[in-house]
Amino acid sequence: MKPRIALSMIVRDAEQDLPGCLGSVRGVVDEIVIADTGSVDSTRALAVAQGARVLQIDWDDDFAKARNQALAAVQADWVLMLDADEELDSQAKSSVPRLVAAEEAAGYLVTIRNYVGGLQERIWDRPAKPNDSTLPRARAYPAYVEHENVRLFRRQPEVYFVGRVHETVGHRIIETGGKLAQADFAIHHFGLAASPETRARKNTMYRKLGRRKIGERPQDAQAHLELGLVEFDNFHNYEEALRCFHRSCELNPKLGVNWLFAALAALRLEQPEPALTYIRAAQTHGYVNPLVLETEGDAQYNLGNFGDAGRLYRKANKSGPGSPQLDSKLAMAELRYGDADAALRRLRRALREDPHAPELHDRLITALAFVGRLYEAAQAAEHKLAEVGPDESSFLRAAAIWAKLREWPKAEHNVAFGLRQFPHSERLRHALAEVQVLCGRNQPGSA
Repeated sequence: MKPRIALSMIVRDAEQDLPGCLGSVRGVVDEIVIADTGSVDSTRALAVAQGARVLQIDWDDDFAKARNQALAAVQADWVLMLDADEELDSQAKSSVPRLVAAEEAAGYLVTIRNYVGGLQERIWDRPAKPNDSTLPRARAYPAYVEHENVRLFRRQPEVYFVGRVHETVGHRIIETGGKLAQADFAIHHFGLAASPETRARKNTMYRKLGRRKIGERPQDAQAHLELGLVEFDNFHNYEEALRCFHRSCELNPKLGVNWLFAALAALRLEQPEPALTYIRAAQTHGYVNPLVLETEGDAQYNLGNFGDAGRLYRKANKSGPGSPQLDSKLAMAELRYGDADAALRRLRRALREDPHAPELHDRLITALAFVGRLYEAAQAAEHKLAEVGPDESSFLRAAAIWAKLREWPKAEHNVAFGLRQFPHSERLRHALAEVQVLCGRNQPGSA
């Protein structure tokens, strides 16, 4: 008999995303079970209208507990797990029935495409890729980052979710002797492209749950790594992140990614020598990829070893897909060991590939100033404002370069325009007063 498939979800206030999510599984699943953790919008009504069985459950700051409550109500043979801000790939309609008919697999690792705002973004150690999706909702995003998780699995009493946050059934499948295979369809995730307010709220919750998870599992290297990543990526609390990563390294030295992020945190704390120690430990444990090479290059660059940095950046470029960010770092190394023309060409090429990345603009401005091409540096600073958008520091930087050129009206224009964008900025107000004095002193006939 053909295996039956259930969609199992937990949701809360998901009225904006739920119709697209449930529409994407039409014709794929035979049953929909949704555990609602306290919605105050129309989520429950929308789910019922789509044929879902909706459970009302209490939220106890535990994703695994909530998912297991939804899982317990499933009656089908197989379970597909999605979140409301995800959609199933159209290829799944033909792939899923074939996958669940296979007798040897107990679960499938599914590729998840996380849509992001630019090629400079990453998830853990995974870089962004240019977006080639034909999914209508995905076309608005320039890039995505892939990761894998067990999202399709055989329903069995001994298989359940583990982990207060970053929960998974994968561990239980392996612990019970089950086999994991690779699925040939994808899930499209739009949560990383949510509003800043929504992401901030989620990040605060993940930090809280991550701390509780460590309290419950103090010897779990993965839990320390997860919390470190929240502190590093979302709160920029690099000292706390480094403590988490270092503890993860102590608990599981063979987990190479923890050494990598310890190095990245050390670099953010301007500690290049410890960073180099961490990155070499990652390599000692067999963890080598383009990001590891790039990070080693960053440490060498910050130590003033520009030739070594350039060599490592080139190696990272050759061993991976490359990126405008990496190209711009190579250009800065080239600049410092004397190849200014090649460096500037490379920087401009990187900017053409990713014109909205502020770091690329900053490196071009720095490079032009370094070689004494201040007029071009000032123009590049203004170009950054046009491409990236208003930024208090960028207005000040553009004005400072024009002031060095004694182009007082242009310096004044940048500061005055910036003050209109940021009317409460004391730095801009002070800079405008200074420039106006200098502008007056340097007009014809002035003393």
